[in-house]
Amino acid sequence: MLDLRVPTTARRDMDLIDRVSRQFEDSARTKLDAVDHLAAPIAGAVEVMTASLLNNGKILACGNGGSAADAQHFAAELVNRFELERPPLAAVALTTDSSTLTSIANDYDFTQVFSKQVRALGQPGDVLLAISTSGNSPNVAEAITAAHEREMRVIALTGKGGGRIGEMLADDDIHLCVPADRTARIQEVHLLVLHCLCDGIDCLLLGVED
Repeated sequence: MLDLRVPTTARRDMDLIDRVSRQFEDSARTKLDAVDHLAAPIAGAVEVMTASLLNNGKILACGNGGSAADAQHFAAELVNRFELERPPLAAVALTTDSSTLTSIANDYDFTQVFSKQVRALGQPGDVLLAISTSGNSPNVAEAITAAHEREMRVIALTGKGGGRIGEMLADDDIHLCVPADRTARIQEVHLLVLHCLCDGIDCLLLGVED
């Protein structure tokens, strides 16, 4: 049976402060360890996304759970703004329309909730940002298949070795695989990667050098 007795204040504070400190240290270490692995492909992803936007393309983003929140976060930064004033950029999170999501899941299957939207909205030259910490999310994998059918480039944001998604990417897709196995650490690096993408897009579009 779970013992819910509260430890003494001094012991509780000491244990929690140490635990919180270790979380910060582990997160920082994971980010620094990922720099050499991810910097070049992130730069490549920035160029792919920017080229699409400049050619009247758009970026479709999808993921589940925390990755759904990341997809929405990224779309919001492009449609509204990141850190600099600029015109709105075309990005759509495929995770936000509850009527579309539930109708597809109810009438067909949850694995198709993103792929059907990609087939409806995606055009040649668009980009799919596919986010999955494990690399094994079935509905994200199906979205990648749909994107390839629509002649879209895919930027896959994964971890844990990339899983099934890493194996199904085309030669001209870009795989941003965080070299970590802990989901929380992968998600934290994913957020940093998304901010790098936003910053890089603004840099190329606006000619920012600093």
